[in-house]
Amino acid sequence: MRPATANQAAERLDRSPATIRQWARRYHARTLGRAGREVVYDLDDLTTIEGCIWRGDPVPDTPEDRDELRHHLAAARAA
Repeated sequence: MRPATANQAAERLDRSPATIRQWARRYHARTLGRAGREVVYDLDDLTTIEGCIWRGDPVPDTPEDRDELRHHLAAARAA
């Protein structure tokens, strides 16, 4: 898990912070706590959501399902 606020994730994923927050609400992205007034998200989870959207694939329902998808994709790349 890599922590990131909406602003940090937006910068890394080349999206707006509002888009990141919308994905977090819509797909129930994993949160890791707060940094002051900002929510801290799991950047790996947000990256998986972004990848599914970019590929046109359905976004898995839970962070655990997205963890499993990342694991399978990494195994496929390694093979």
